[in-house]
Order: sequence, then C-alpha cells, then structure tokens
Amino acid sequence: MIRKVLFVDDDLEMLQALQEGLEKYRETFTAVLAKDGLDAVKELGNHTISLVVTDLKMPRMDGFSLLAKIMEEYPDIPVIIITGYSTPEMKRLAQEGGAVGYISKPFLIEDLARQIMKTLRRESDGGTLHSVSSGMFLQLMEMEERTCTIRLVDKGSGSGGVLFFREGELLDARVDQMKGLQAAYQIFSWEEVTLAIQNDCPDIENNINSDLQPIILEAMRIKDESQIDVEDSEEVAATGGEAQADDATTLMERIKNTLRMKVGERCGLEDIYQDDALEALVQPMAQFGSVCKFGDLKLIYYDSGDTSDKIVLAGDKHTIIAVNPKCPRDKIIQVLSEDF
Repeated sequence: MIRKVLFVDDDLEMLQALQEGLEKYRETFTAVLAKDGLDAVKELGNHTISLVVTDLKMPRMDGFSLLAKIMEEYPDIPVIIITGYSTPEMKRLAQEGGAVGYISKPFLIEDLARQIMKTLRRESDGGTLHSVSSGMFLQLMEMEERTCTIRLVDKGSGSGGVLFFREGELLDARVDQMKGLQAAYQIFSWEEVTLAIQNDCPDIENNINSDLQPIILEAMRIKDESQIDVEDSEEVAATGGEAQADDATTLMERIKNTLRMKVGERCGLEDIYQDDALEALVQPMAQFGSVCKFGDLKLIYYDSGDTSDKIVLAGDKHTIIAVNPKCPRDKIIQVLSEDF
C-alpha cells in the first residue's frame, strides 16, 4: 500500500526539491504538497495522509498552529518538523506539541527519507493485508479485543479511510472530511480492501457507540438501496419518454441517498424538487459560462434569503436542492459535481 506524505513549506523551491529528491521512494510513498498550513488543512480533508512534514515559519497558518490542528482533528497522523530557525526551545515546544521528529535546515534528503521510512513503518507494525473483505476482518478485531488503528484503501474506488479500535471497540472512523458513523458505513460498504494495522490507538473519544454488527448491516442496506436506485435509473432511461415522472423521482432519490451516504446525515438536506421557475437565473449564467468557455453549467449554489439555501442542478427540468445554510457546502458541491 503506497502511503501519502504531506509536505508543507512556503518555499516552493524547497517543496520541488523534496518531491524530486524523494522520487526514488515512490513505491513506498508519494508526495502531496502544500504551501502553508491552511493549504495543508485542505489537503488533509482531500487525501488519506499517513505523515505530515512541515516547516514552522509560514504565512497564514504556521507550523505550530498546523501541528495543534492535526493533534486535535487527526491525532493518528504523525508530524515531522523541519525549520531553518532551530533553537533548543523551539525543538522542545515542537516535541511537547506532539511532533514525532525534528530536523534543522539545511539537511540531507537521505536523512529526512530515513526518518520518514522509520515513521511509516509504525503505520503497519501489525501487518498489511491485501484484497480482503473489510467486514469479516474487522469483526475479528472485535472478537480479539484488539487496540489498533487500521488504514484501508478500497480496491474499487481508490478511496481511503481510517478506523480506530480500543480493546475491540470501534471508537471512530474517518473518510476524507467525513467522520463517525457515516464514515464507518462507507468503509464497511467496500467489498475488497488493502489494509495496514498499527498496534496502537490515539486517545480519542468514542464517536460510534455501537457494536460492529449493526454498523455492517446498515452499511449493506445503504449500499443495496444505492444499487437499486442506479438499476431503477437505468431501467427508466431504457423506456425513453414513457416514464418521465418516475425518472425525476429516481433522480431525486439518488441525490438524497448519495448525499446522506457521502456527506452524512448532517448534510443539511431539507427538500428536493424540480421546477423551471429559476430559468431566469440559470439561463444567463449558462450563457456566461459558454461565452467564457467554462463548459456546460452544472450547478448553482445561492443564498435565497430564506431559511434555506438553494442548489440548482441544471438540466431540461432543473432540480432544486434546499439545504440548511450551515450545511457543509463545499463537500455537497463536490459530491454533486462528481456524481450528477
């Protein structure tokens, strides 16, 4: 399983040098680059990161703030600090903040590589398994009362996730920015995975509060419903224009199920319906995109001034998705853009 290591530095030449210098280790890990702490936080939400290597002095969010963010939200991800302003006090603060390593600039690429490889070995000190069923294996973790952190990659989609066990009890799960039960449902819906076992678990709260068996059964139910929706959609499409109402209903059900599966029950979804009343908004924006050669208009998110915001999926008959203004907007837009 090839890991992803996130390198964070506002010196773009340094980032490029690190990426090129560590290319020989590409069969073990690949580099993800970020120019400061805020960019790093975005990348942590978009990738399953195994290790962060960060500079300390950066604009917008410095290395110490990033370290604190990781310790709070991604406590399983180790951090190595690199800095050109090394002092004994700074090294002490980094270690007390949770960093597992500290390197002063200038340094040899090989020295950093050795520290990265040593840290990554901890991620799979309990072993690595390929092409296994996540549900069956994880029930064994429960039976054996294992304390471990398990990182999984779905063979079909390439998506990655993390599960946290303490004495056989599932405490939490994470897939991208999704956490808790919704992330666990998605992981347990994966049919064939590669997984790496780390023989410890960070000190985290129990955000699951359920035995494994009900979670696995619910994941299978959600997966089956999603497959039925896809099959129904294909069947309706095959009948041509004979069932336009059914086609609209199927689309709206697919949107609802997809958002709840990929974003979670807290996606803020309030209503879905189809309406051409917003044509006066859609048409000018579609024309603008065409003139600017942005491509076809896919969706619009706008604040209607009501208690709900609106997302418009453009089509022959526009689909309106009403959401709570406090919803995870960026994640919803990403899912809708990719799946519809």
